[in-house]
Amino acid sequence: MLIESRQTRVLLDNGFSVRESNKRMALLGVDPESIDAILVTHEHSDHINGVGAFARKYNLTVYGTKGTLASRRLGELPASKVINSHKAFTIGDLELNPFPVPHDAKEPCQFVFNDGNRRLAILTDTGSSTSHIENQLSGCDALVLECNHDLDMLEDGDYPYSVKMRVAGDYGHLNNEQAATLLQSIDTSSLQHIVAAHISEKHNTQTLAQQTLSAALSCQQDWIAVADQQFGLDWRDVN
Repeated sequence: MLIESRQTRVLLDNGFSVRESNKRMALLGVDPESIDAILVTHEHSDHINGVGAFARKYNLTVYGTKGTLASRRLGELPASKVINSHKAFTIGDLELNPFPVPHDAKEPCQFVFNDGNRRLAILTDTGSSTSHIENQLSGCDALVLECNHDLDMLEDGDYPYSVKMRVAGDYGHLNNEQAATLLQSIDTSSLQHIVAAHISEKHNTQTLAQQTLSAALSCQQDWIAVADQQFGLDWRDVN
């Protein structure tokens, strides 16, 4: 995901090759040379496999927790900065507020981005919600929210039992209903955008995710945007 303010543009996670990353950025009209830094939420392959190569190609600093930056998948980095998942920091004119999440990684976190006027919250790769997560997300102007799976589709799917338990567990991924319950637990009065993300290709559908979130927010189903694995998501302006 790309997040930009007036003066700063950062890349959040990257599981793609440099070539694929550049291809996707070109569709958004983004020059890779314009990226100021890379943030990493955790060390799982779909979030980190392309980070090291991209950072080396464009001489970028990689930010992450100590546990995340210890991953060998990153390789040698041109520069890195260890962050505290309970302490805000800045990159350019962006303030970043990391917060820890329950996920089966070494030291995972997610982020709230603040330009001084508007707040964008990102929450994926968490198996359950916490009061701290809800406090961080409450009152945000835009939210990217994990809707990883439909529980019935996961139970009926062909994953081994152990994998199903991992995905549905407290340190796995949010299902549609969990995401909807979280929405009902936070202040959404300022919400301009919501994007359903990290949707399983095997055990969920975009329609199911949209239906569940729209019911929680009492809004039209087509107001719920979806980050597609193949096509991504176009720019969304938080005004």
